[in-house]
Amino acid sequence: MNAKQRVAKQAATYVQSDMIIGLGTGSTADCFIDELAGRQQQGLAFSVVSSSVVSQNRAKQLGLNLTSIELLNHVDLYVDGADEVTEDLTLLKGQGADLVKEKILAQNSDQFIVMVDQSKLVKRIGEKYPIPIEVIPFAWQIVFSALEKFGAKGQLRTLPGKANPMLSSHGSLILDMEFPEQITSQELNDELDKLPGIIEHGIFHDLTDVLLIGDESTVQIKTR
Repeated sequence: MNAKQRVAKQAATYVQSDMIIGLGTGSTADCFIDELAGRQQQGLAFSVVSSSVVSQNRAKQLGLNLTSIELLNHVDLYVDGADEVTEDLTLLKGQGADLVKEKILAQNSDQFIVMVDQSKLVKRIGEKYPIPIEVIPFAWQIVFSALEKFGAKGQLRTLPGKANPMLSSHGSLILDMEFPEQITSQELNDELDKLPGIIEHGIFHDLTDVLLIGDESTVQIKTR
């Protein structure tokens, strides 16, 4: 059992009967979806809602009871991975371009569980990856200019190997931006939240309830 499978197995222990469970996206989230399928085969009844087409398709293939986010006003449990995690449990997400649904599920879940391995732990958000910022298409250059005035550098995300811009799952454009190191994640989160033209961004501040950190033999649990 590798680290991703280990944290996924631990996360599955939080699942209870009749829960509505939000599914994240990525390789670790796939392991969790597989664990859910095993729990269902053991007789546990629950519903799932996906953060992306990818996780939706995997859940469907495994026979999980899918529901639509349009029908929900809350989620009992949301389980996902992260690209970076700091000591105060702030996350960076969005390399997979599913920012809006992921943050809606995280914000509106009774409990948000994050699964990572040691490689995702950082001292500051933006240490390893640029910060993804989803923007309204017609406003991207205005937003980009405003971010540059804030000290940021970056570019419009494009399709791999092409010049065409990549669209988010929400149908918007994504800016991948690097900010000065002296700006804290909370300061940056607050600034991005109030800038017109930004639909969503990849900083998940003060949302994580439980962090599961896995290695080849153990799972460390941190709570907010």
